[in-house]
Amino acid sequence: MIRFYNGKLLSMNGGMHITEDEVWTDGAAVCYVGPKKAEMPAFEREIDLGGNLLMPSFKNAHTHSAMTFCRSLADDLPLQPWLFDVIFPMEDKLTPERVYKFAKLAIMEYVSGGISTAFDMYFHRKLNARAAADSGFRYVICGMNCPAEQVEDEYRFCSTLSPLVSFTAGIHAEYTTGLDEMNIMLDFVRRSKLPFFTHISETRSEVDGCLERHGMTPTELYESLGLFEYGGGGYHCTYLTDNDIEIFKKRKLSVVTCPASNAKLASGIAALTKYMDAGINLAIGTDGPSSNNGLDMFREMYLACVLQKLRNEDAAACDAEKILYAATAGGAKAMGLADCDCIASGKQADMIVIDLNRPSMRPLINIPKNLVYSGSKDCVRLTMVAGKILYENGEYFLGEDPERIIADVETELAAMRREMQR
Repeated sequence: MIRFYNGKLLSMNGGMHITEDEVWTDGAAVCYVGPKKAEMPAFEREIDLGGNLLMPSFKNAHTHSAMTFCRSLADDLPLQPWLFDVIFPMEDKLTPERVYKFAKLAIMEYVSGGISTAFDMYFHRKLNARAAADSGFRYVICGMNCPAEQVEDEYRFCSTLSPLVSFTAGIHAEYTTGLDEMNIMLDFVRRSKLPFFTHISETRSEVDGCLERHGMTPTELYESLGLFEYGGGGYHCTYLTDNDIEIFKKRKLSVVTCPASNAKLASGIAALTKYMDAGINLAIGTDGPSSNNGLDMFREMYLACVLQKLRNEDAAACDAEKILYAATAGGAKAMGLADCDCIASGKQADMIVIDLNRPSMRPLINIPKNLVYSGSKDCVRLTMVAGKILYENGEYFLGEDPERIIADVETELAAMRREMQR
């Protein structure tokens, strides 16, 4: 058992109010939230928060973790040339072992920034999932374009690998997927009864291309095929039409916004306030480290919030507390992790400690809003996943030497570059 005491608690269990309750964990779960008791059990460790904040961890609801290998490889290019001229050719050199090593580097970045969970879509999903399981990190793997037997195999693998790893149905995007592949995924969705996720309406050209090919928007196409029968959602959702929004409402789908990536690639600004006003669940993702380039939920929250004010020409648009919710509980909901949304007895112990003594966090006027507008990864002191501390005060506890992880990435990237020159 681990005890957190003498601090502030933002449990998000029913609101954004802050208390001074203690939190105890037992194994992977929270076992007590409340005031100090007269009689205390024996604890494995007692952590004096020293007035700092304990809160739910961030949930990165869309990323391509192993793309750490091409961070800054193709900067300052628009999406299509970036993807087809630079990224895809390099990805042809990927191996399962390389994906494993590149994902480990992303996990280091996640935990140092208070992220406990990633909703990942990439190649070689078995090794990607294993990187998370070996690190004690929580992953939801989104299936991608592949033969039917491979989808089934990956689903079984991820379902039995670790309690921290799960699998859901998906494709990369309409513009990279034929109808035959979509129907393969549809068959899998109906047999597994899993939600379906994909990149949706990220750019105007994606929407226009889909209209030319199918006479429908991407959302309308997936709905017509039946892919949303068991829910799910879309990544980016920058250009949803009114009818798309109605489909999202009807199917209770989640919008996963990636504001930094969309801004860097000049893809556009999603109408987040319109989506939230319609009652659609909002989650936040970083996208991959080659299109962002950081894996930083503080930056995503800030951009998500202030870009809505710019889009709506209204400084009152988009309350910061709604964005903080989206980055934590909203992401958990999108990923189907109902036991990871808040700090309460019986919930998974996925929590972070924020240093409230950092200059950027003072004075303590409105902590939830200040996390969005002024918080940074520099404020993260501890990240816990399923009751296990993976990061604390600059130290990593991922089952492998951090210097080895970084060295492996540099070695593999150098080898890939040599292979590209042949």
